[in-house]
Amino acid sequence: MGLERYISELMYRYNCVVVPGFGAFLTEQKSAVIHESTNTFYPPVKTVSFNQQLLSNDGLLVSYAAEAQNISFEEMLKEVSDIVAEWKADLKKGGKLQLSDIGTLWYSSEDKIQFQPSGNVNYLTASFGMSSFVSAPVTREVLKEEVKKLEEKVPFAFTPEKREALTLRPYLKYAAVALIALTLGVTGFQFYKSNENNQQLARQDAEQQVSQRIQEATFFDAQPLELPTITLKTSKKVEASIAEARMHHIIAGAFRYRTNADKKIEQLKLKGFNPSYIGTNPFGLYLVAYDSFTDSNKALEALREIKRTQKDAWLKSGH
Repeated sequence: MGLERYISELMYRYNCVVVPGFGAFLTEQKSAVIHESTNTFYPPVKTVSFNQQLLSNDGLLVSYAAEAQNISFEEMLKEVSDIVAEWKADLKKGGKLQLSDIGTLWYSSEDKIQFQPSGNVNYLTASFGMSSFVSAPVTREVLKEEVKKLEEKVPFAFTPEKREALTLRPYLKYAAVALIALTLGVTGFQFYKSNENNQQLARQDAEQQVSQRIQEATFFDAQPLELPTITLKTSKKVEASIAEARMHHIIAGAFRYRTNADKKIEQLKLKGFNPSYIGTNPFGLYLVAYDSFTDSNKALEALREIKRTQKDAWLKSGH
């Protein structure tokens, strides 16, 4: 089925992708850096890590994969469970699990899953098309010192005897002085132009690399792309068991401060929604829902209706 392909696609849009019963792959944005010894510039990136403790199914991965394969949520959840069982069995045997474009996992001697990201893909969409490059070092106060050393090596001293010798041909003396002055001027000008060009190139490269976006107390780095709508085919018996197991929340936003979450709830009430505060996520952000449902079909119908005007709404399933 290639479950890792769906995980990789979702990490472009989200900071957390949970594989139910296995763990979560997390991304964190890192700023651009300059390697001083090699003068190499590296663009901003999203680094990937793995958390073995986040096991609860939030419905994101299963819903996305189910829609991609045109099967029901329950069928996809069963396939994901089978794949996770195979992954765990391979790891228990002492093997390494390699997930394309994500990284490699294995068990340590303490029976904990270790993770090494591949580093082949930059999941930060804002850095699309950027790559590392090497720039020539910028020289500053070197020119003045070199000119001083050059002046010390060219003394201008004429003894009376030499002046008498040059009385017959004085133009040679002035020609020599002019030639030396011209040489010094050309050399100094070349050093100056070279230094000025290097500084201009460094400023242009730095301006192209600086791209900072301010996160306005929300869980996502950028507005997530709209996922396709999903139609679930379930029996009444399955629906009843799912309703007893968990609730389905249509998330309106995640906030760093509880006061902002309360303000969002009041705003949603004025717009006719049935909002509620559903606690915090693993990152400590306060979650606010447009509405909550025990029936997954009703939750998806409501999600489609809300996303007509609220593109950033998404579905979270939990207890």
